[in-house]
Amino acid sequence: MNEKLDRLLSHLETFLPKPLDEAQWKSSTAFRWRRRDSIFGSIGFLQPVKHVAGISYEDLQHIDRQRDAIKDNTRNFVQKKPANNILLTGARGTGKSSLIKASLHAFAKDGLRLVEVEKEHLADLADITDLLADRPERFIVFCDDLSFEEGESGYKAMKSALDGSISAQVDNILIYATSNRRHLLPEYMKDNQTYHHDDDGEIHPGEAVEEKISLSERFGLWLSFYPPKQDEYLAIVAHWLRHFGLSDVQIEAARSEALVWALERGSRSGRVAWQFAKHWTGTHA
Repeated sequence: MNEKLDRLLSHLETFLPKPLDEAQWKSSTAFRWRRRDSIFGSIGFLQPVKHVAGISYEDLQHIDRQRDAIKDNTRNFVQKKPANNILLTGARGTGKSSLIKASLHAFAKDGLRLVEVEKEHLADLADITDLLADRPERFIVFCDDLSFEEGESGYKAMKSALDGSISAQVDNILIYATSNRRHLLPEYMKDNQTYHHDDDGEIHPGEAVEEKISLSERFGLWLSFYPPKQDEYLAIVAHWLRHFGLSDVQIEAARSEALVWALERGSRSGRVAWQFAKHWTGTHA
């Protein structure tokens, strides 16, 4: 009977995600947190990323202040100096996520690793922390395009992970998050009605506003991103066209089309510049 039970358990184990072995820890620089349904329930596990983006700081043009801030913070982190969790907010396509990927590219040789966690899995942050805490590497937990609706479980999990749990913050983990919302929650006109002021004129936010800013305030460093000006956008286009091997004459010839491309999309950004450069190179190179 025991032998049959052992065989059954051994068979069931083949359907469970395997924990990372030491070779996988050492050969991988980026991981994703996944969940898999099984007869034992939903099980979370780390999955190595096979093809990691190779973007560098030099590829990110006209966001020098933001680049230098995240670069200095990440360098401090890998050198085991004090460093902050970072919230990157602002216009879409302006390089928020790319800066985090570039940080991995720059500091992977120094032991930096990236763990991407999707919003629906943020409730697992405590489990992820327990898994990473005893590793010698330095981990950035990367949450991309983060925003919450009121009452979502991941919101409280993120607050606890940043600063609010009975557990101390783990020395080898930082959280870098990107969002189009500065305060990560939707803001309504009625929230402004909860503000009040004293007789001396001092303004105090109400409970609704306090709750909505309480998460973003737990990030020690805020970096804001804005759409590039026209000449900056064209400089980014030129950078990527040069990256694809086009000559200065070809780059100059692409300027007017690059402006039309941005106009048709209703925005100028690094992402739009990258997309245009791929289109123009594929068509004219």
